[in-house]
Amino acid sequence: MSKEAALVAAARDGDKDALDALLRDNYDKIFALCRRMTGNHADGLDATQEALLAVVRGLPRFDGRAAFSTWVYRVATNACLDELRRRRRRPEPVEPDDASARAWRDEPADDQRIADGLAIDEALAGLPEEFRVAVVLRDVIGLDYAEIAAVLSIPPGTVRSRIARGRAALARTLGNPTRDPTVPTEAP
Repeated sequence: MSKEAALVAAARDGDKDALDALLRDNYDKIFALCRRMTGNHADGLDATQEALLAVVRGLPRFDGRAAFSTWVYRVATNACLDELRRRRRRPEPVEPDDASARAWRDEPADDQRIADGLAIDEALAGLPEEFRVAVVLRDVIGLDYAEIAAVLSIPPGTVRSRIARGRAALARTLGNPTRDPTVPTEAP
């Protein structure tokens, strides 16, 4: 039994320390997904919080047919989609200035890197939801096509198509229309 499987079993049996360890082990991955899916820090934090709550609430129903990490990504993706639906019903937040962007990223002050990251966030936000989800799960989170298919409950061929179309749209938006959309890019 893997460490993760042991933690899941213990958490399902009421071990709060095991639950805490599971949530801590998965927090960074969930936040990375939520941050890129929602396109801004505040909504990413909200979606992350909702995802963590959904993991806690849903843990007794986790049946173990899929890997725990696959299930967590599915829960986080659903939390992001819910956050995006809620966002449509409220005013658009103001983008942070460079100083506050540096503060929430906890990265060195690299203006070009910040500008590139904001451009990618904006380009991702402009993608249709189905393409954005697939691209973020592949290029930011690093899931393989089969894992993405399991997370989204769609065939692997559909995953490939959505990723290719999403990458092509990103390349056009970011001013690189000749880039081959089937070649993965490095996550920022």
